[in-house]
Amino acid sequence: MAGPEDAGAAAAAKGSEGGNGVRDGYDGKCVFCRIARREEPGTALLPCEDEDLVCFRDIKPGAPHHYLVVPVKHMGNCKTLKTEHIPLVKRMMEVGKAVLQKNNFNDLNDVRMGFHWPPFCSIAHLHLHVLAPASQLGFFSRIYYRINSYWFITAEQLIERLQTENAAS
Repeated sequence: MAGPEDAGAAAAAKGSEGGNGVRDGYDGKCVFCRIARREEPGTALLPCEDEDLVCFRDIKPGAPHHYLVVPVKHMGNCKTLKTEHIPLVKRMMEVGKAVLQKNNFNDLNDVRMGFHWPPFCSIAHLHLHVLAPASQLGFFSRIYYRINSYWFITAEQLIERLQTENAAS
C-alpha cells in the first residue's frame, strides 16, 4: 500500500522532470539510476528487502563496510527533501542496518549514516552513506564524513531538520 513517503518520492521525482531528462523517476545520465535498474554490470546490488531502494558497495570505501542506500526512482539530493520524506530516510537507515547485519557487522553503535550536503555531493541522486565501523574511519574519511560539519549531515540530523521545518511552518 502506498504511503505518504511514496507520494513524496513521486512528487520529488515529478518535480525534477522537465528539461533535465528525468522521466518516470529515471534519468539515463544518472549513474545511480542506471545501477538501480541493473544497467551497470560492474556494480553488484546487495540483497535489499525494500523494493523502492537498492544497496551497493561504495566504489571508494571510507570504512571496512561502506554501502550506499539509494532510492530506485531518481530523487534530488538531501537538501530537496521535505517533511513527507522522513519515512523514506528512516527506511533507508533500516536497509543500511540490515545490510550491515547481513555482512556480519552487528555493533550498530559504531556506525555512521548520513548524506553529503550540497554542493558537496558527487552524484545528484539521493544516497545514504552507511559506514562501519565508524571507529576505524581513516584520516581523510574522518574529515569527509565528519559529524557536525557543513558538508555532511547524519541521517538523524536530517530527520531532525525536516521535523523542525514542519514545526516552523
